[in-house]
Amino acid sequence: MIKCHLSRLLGERKLKISDVARDTGINRGTISRLYQETAVRVEFDVLEQLCRYLDCDLVDLLELVEEDGTGRKR
Repeated sequence: MIKCHLSRLLGERKLKISDVARDTGINRGTISRLYQETAVRVEFDVLEQLCRYLDCDLVDLLELVEEDGTGRKR
């Protein structure tokens, strides 16, 4: 499972989804799905824009989390 840390990153910077959408031009729905971790796919250019905007690396934004056989994180 891939965990998205966008909500934590925005909270640390005191940014709102609307701020990011306005400043980057990324669709608000796309940002909301990443924030709520309901996105099933994301374009590389969106990831690049977010990393540049938040001045972070991709590993700060996304994390591969191992699951046990029951679907729970290990």
